Amino acid sequence: MKPAAALKAFLAIAFWAASFVATKIALRESSPLTLVALRFAIGAGVLVCFVIGRRQFQWPTRHDLGWLILLGLNGTALHQLLQSNGLVTTTATNSGWIIALNPVFSALLAWLILHESFGRLKVLGLTMALFGALLVISRGQLSGRLVKLPATPGDLLMLLSSPNWALFTVLSKRWIGTGQSKLSPTMMITIVMIFGWLAILPLWATSGGWADIPRLTMTGWGGVLFLGLACSGLAYIFWYDALEQAEASEVAAFHYIQPFITMLVATLLLGERMTWITLLGGVVILLGVWLVNRPVTKRQERQTMSAESTA
Repeated sequence: MKPAAALKAFLAIAFWAASFVATKIALRESSPLTLVALRFAIGAGVLVCFVIGRRQFQWPTRHDLGWLILLGLNGTALHQLLQSNGLVTTTATNSGWIIALNPVFSALLAWLILHESFGRLKVLGLTMALFGALLVISRGQLSGRLVKLPATPGDLLMLLSSPNWALFTVLSKRWIGTGQSKLSPTMMITIVMIFGWLAILPLWATSGGWADIPRLTMTGWGGVLFLGLACSGLAYIFWYDALEQAEASEVAAFHYIQPFITMLVATLLLGERMTWITLLGGVVILLGVWLVNRPVTKRQERQTMSAESTA
């Protein structure tokens, strides 16, 4: 991987990792709904300026609109509402570990919806990752029923956001895989974010969320601007640039460092403490994720193709 691509992939992951901390900071002065509305407004603005500046702007077709609206509701509006409300009661550190489950749920849904392979090692990895998640969200409080779940409502909401994002990933892959849409990935996420923002606006307006804005201090605005400019704007630009310059597997490997960056930033800025049971659960999650997404060897690929041809 070229250094420029590696730097962009790292910055994207670092921004997303720090987003949990920035959300916790902004939530001290804002409701989750207001935070999401402001974040999308800023992020969508950054992406629109980017695609126009690079002359990559494309109008969606009528065929695209249905999928884009669905993805906007699922991958932006619902996803961010789950996470922002979850972070009211859970920690940024826990969130970082739980979100590491995303590739596991994506592989599982790809098996169910796209009929991709899901062998024994992936089943083992899925089991390990889910057990690691149980350790994280239960704080290791074992009981006669295995674990006491969840430790906080926020842990449950954050856990729900992981398969929700996996669904967004699989639906996006299925839509792009049809070959009927000519939209670039960056243009797609721009439109998806706009539709997600438009879905949030009526809820935000009717709930009186606009009253939160005057209460935001410099610290609160700092969190909001970081989320909008860096996490919902620049991170996507850097990520898709990296994907164009390097192999997808090389770029995806950066996901493994995300929870560690979250843990470090949460410790420095929020004073969160890492317990041994959370760290153990996190390591088990990453091992499970690696098993689910481990590279397939040529021999395994031939065996899979042979099995599919005889099915």
